[in-house]
Amino acid sequence: MPAQPRLEGGIRADVAIVGGGYTGLSALLHLAERGYDAVLLEAARVGAGASGGNGGQLSSGQRVDQLTLERLVGDERARWLWRLAEDAKALVKERIARHAIACDLRPGILDAAHKPAHAAALEREAEHLAARYGYPHARYVPRAEMAAMLGTTRYFGGLLDRDGGHLHPLNYALGLARAALAAGGRIFEQSRVVQIDDGPAPVVATRAGELRARHLVLAMNGHLGRLVPRLAGRIMPINNFMLATAPLGEAFSRALIRDDVAVADTKHVIDYFRLSADRRLLFGGGETYTRRFPADLAGFVRRYMLRVFPQLAEIPIDYAWGGTLAITRTRLPHFARLAPDVFVAHGYSGQGVALATLAGQLIAEAVCGTAERFDVMANLPVPRFPGGTLLRFPALVLGMVYYSLRDRL
Repeated sequence: MPAQPRLEGGIRADVAIVGGGYTGLSALLHLAERGYDAVLLEAARVGAGASGGNGGQLSSGQRVDQLTLERLVGDERARWLWRLAEDAKALVKERIARHAIACDLRPGILDAAHKPAHAAALEREAEHLAARYGYPHARYVPRAEMAAMLGTTRYFGGLLDRDGGHLHPLNYALGLARAALAAGGRIFEQSRVVQIDDGPAPVVATRAGELRARHLVLAMNGHLGRLVPRLAGRIMPINNFMLATAPLGEAFSRALIRDDVAVADTKHVIDYFRLSADRRLLFGGGETYTRRFPADLAGFVRRYMLRVFPQLAEIPIDYAWGGTLAITRTRLPHFARLAPDVFVAHGYSGQGVALATLAGQLIAEAVCGTAERFDVMANLPVPRFPGGTLLRFPALVLGMVYYSLRDRL
């Protein structure tokens, strides 16, 4: 996509959107289609954050399974949230088809049980989705079949969702951007926001310009920083890392993932992997919780990959990268209306491909005065991290060390 101009000077719009990931781009597209003059400000290039460099997994449901969700919010609200998540998945597929976004969309996503107890839980989940939600696309995969589907004996069972899938995340983001521009939306890149006034007449300032609008959308996710202090305690920025091997060829790649599905395991700090269109293995694993990335990204992720696929020990690593996302305490996204005309959606906790796309649509509906679906998401239980922004990092690190030890036992 051609570079978009930098914001210079003062401009006005109906809606100001801060952040050029899936949330912001989807909001821009849906608002522009409804006739609003919407302007998006991005600090770097669109898709430069987690939306451009994630695992590309298109998942069903929320970040927590439906049985857990029912315990958290009750059966009726859990059904609402399931329907919204299904809407999210369908929206991604519809936008890809409508705008001819070339992002290598492929069907199938497989949850892989890291422990025997996790396998039993996945089997219950598959049965529950069929019986309670009438969902016909998920089935339990026993251990022997997992070994036939994947080139590893590491997993004790799995849940295969044939209606989920995977895609090229950056190409999907760029496709949304192109569609939004075609619909009349405006994008300014290299326009880092340095100050936000989210009062009755929102004003967003960069070092070179200023944007005034009637409505404001905050869509920065893990890059929120200190711009809106009252939001910071709801989310925790963390860094996750990926690599891409050299091309493996059709036969070798199919020996690793027979059916070309995306895979994510059930560890607390998950491993996730899939094949690219040019038959590389894309593998994600490991996290850090400070602003610093490991000096050797390829080496950092490679050790996680070799625990799953030791047969790749001699395969070159062509690329490695990292990015910052945001999690919440409950792993459910945080939607909020900070003022009558100020909306926020972030904290997708690793499930943002579908849910962030939906967030943009729900924000557009709310701006237009129909907030029923937005309010369902805004009522999710998303408590603040204990200790606020000062103590959340040491508390998170202690928690992650504990869960990492549990993953290894």
